[in-house]
Amino acid sequence: MSLPRPWDEYYYICRMTRTFFFLTVLMTMAFSGAGAQTYVKTADLFRRDEGSPGTGKLTIVQNPSIDTLISRYILYNRNQEALNGHQGLEGFRIQIYGSSGRSAREESGKARAAFLGKFKDIVSYQLFAEPGYWYIRVGDYRTKAEAKKYYVQIIKAFPDAYIVPDFINYPDLNIN
Repeated sequence: MSLPRPWDEYYYICRMTRTFFFLTVLMTMAFSGAGAQTYVKTADLFRRDEGSPGTGKLTIVQNPSIDTLISRYILYNRNQEALNGHQGLEGFRIQIYGSSGRSAREESGKARAAFLGKFKDIVSYQLFAEPGYWYIRVGDYRTKAEAKKYYVQIIKAFPDAYIVPDFINYPDLNIN
């Protein structure tokens, strides 16, 4: 049987101290990040003024985890709007041009003009992405099936076109 060495006890104490410090920092970060998020209740989304005529009382009976999912969805959309610089939603567009050459800006303008000459009712976007790519993407389609319907027409005039996922503008609901 061997006698314990004095540094074994010191090593054990240092290891436990480091572990405790690491767990304390980890828990502090976890709780501080959770407090920064907003929490939305479903009942607050459908709140109406009590005094207005024709209103009644709305009682929502549901699992509390649904409120958590709604809060996450709202937070995700806010982050997407901040990243993309405008309001919108995930959808699809048809890319008819993409290049990074020296004359890509002028060529993209020509491609956009040619597209607008043939398809006046479809909106087009000239986009720039670092480090020097120019794209022409057309349409604001919520589903891939909707994009495919227009893609069949566009592919005849622009054979290099293809459908890409993109952050699209909200659809105009006032169209008659």
